[in-house]
Amino acid sequence: MSHKRIPKRKAAIAVGGVAALGAAALLLPHANASQTDAKGAAPKTLKSADASNLASLLASQLGDAFGGAYWDASKQQVIVNVVGNNSNVVNTVEKAGAVPRSVNNSLSALKTAAKTLKSDATIPGTAWSIDPKTNQVQVTADRTVTGAKWAKLTSTVDSLGSGVATVKKSAGAFKTFVSGGDAIFAQANGGGVRCSLGFNVTASDGAPAFLTAGHCGVAAKQWSDSQNGQPIATVDQATFPGAGDFSLVKYDDPATQTVSEVNEGNGKTVQITQAADATVGQQVLRMGSTTGLHDGSVTGLDATVNFQSETVPGGVDTVTGLIQTNVCAEAGDSGGSLFTADGSAIGLTSGGSGDCTAGGETFFQPVTAALQATGATLGAGGAAGGAAGAGGASAAASDPASSDPSATDPAATDPAATDPAATDPAATDPAATDPAATDPAATDPAAGGQSGTGSGQSSTGMNAGSGLVTSTP
Repeated sequence: MSHKRIPKRKAAIAVGGVAALGAAALLLPHANASQTDAKGAAPKTLKSADASNLASLLASQLGDAFGGAYWDASKQQVIVNVVGNNSNVVNTVEKAGAVPRSVNNSLSALKTAAKTLKSDATIPGTAWSIDPKTNQVQVTADRTVTGAKWAKLTSTVDSLGSGVATVKKSAGAFKTFVSGGDAIFAQANGGGVRCSLGFNVTASDGAPAFLTAGHCGVAAKQWSDSQNGQPIATVDQATFPGAGDFSLVKYDDPATQTVSEVNEGNGKTVQITQAADATVGQQVLRMGSTTGLHDGSVTGLDATVNFQSETVPGGVDTVTGLIQTNVCAEAGDSGGSLFTADGSAIGLTSGGSGDCTAGGETFFQPVTAALQATGATLGAGGAAGGAAGAGGASAAASDPASSDPSATDPAATDPAATDPAATDPAATDPAATDPAATDPAATDPAAGGQSGTGSGQSSTGMNAGSGLVTSTP
């Protein structure tokens, strides 16, 4: 993802690395139930971007009989979980073009279970998400959850009842993805900070801006496109931790024109035409300044991640409303873009565990939620319709805790948020502490051979793939 001079002050959508998140709490639904034969209308063949709209519609129609939904990538069909034997409910699903599937747990029951986990088992290093495929809450504990913490977590899961939740161990540790890359830079607390840009947007007042990870926005106020360059953008809004991990950063030059595209590397770009909600089973792409382009699928929605607090010993920084995937990511991929091959903006890289050698879990901030919260529109303002149209799917499977007023943004005034990875030695990037490593991605083959930003780079905008990766030299 190389920086280029941008003629006519055009700034393309950045797809750098993302950062933030530490310990976790997921809500995933994988399915255990049998599929009902559709006797009504033939199931529709849909693109994954359209699946969330259909799921959202049926969620509003089925009420307590709705047990979640997911996209079957092999058949390109929407599978809708149905509780009970009401033939009218089954007919409604079939007439809408989806495939009904009999399950035991309603979505509302799984949400209640998630609330219990939040109140009784908010432990650093844990995560949970609702997985419609298993029709359960899937709980994950990283390698730091041992002894009394593990006992407390498993006893809470057991208390939810049989077939409601499962717990698994992750070999890694939940951390923020912090490292070098094709970057934008800031100064905070006497040290350098880098992050990666996600998507260019237009703010509600018409100003050109971009979205990136929230922990980047709370780490520093002003950002430059070169290490020692003048600031070119200023944080307008930032949320982390709490109900999301996103920042709206406005370009200082109001004449900056943004281009809605993602740099895939090797001179290829994907035009971003809409923002869309994620659907479990959906195939997605992630672009990051450290590891470049990787693909995978969505495995859970409304994930809650419990990070080890960087300011309160033994405390927890909780982030809610995230997307869980099996796409790999590493330090330096923080803030990067999650998108589909046909041009839908899905998420902003937040954090996770593992790497692109062994694999792991990665969490993303939904773009639709970030747009709604900030009042921004995708690109130059003409691609906002997708966000509104798909918004209901995530809402249908949302965690009530994500709208908890207590989940505000304490990190907005948290000086320690400058380097979220500081709590996990394994997450640190040696290059990030090397003063000579001005732009590690410049020599990182995984980053596609992209060159770093130079002092000759125009500061009026950024090309696709620009980075924002928090790190301290």
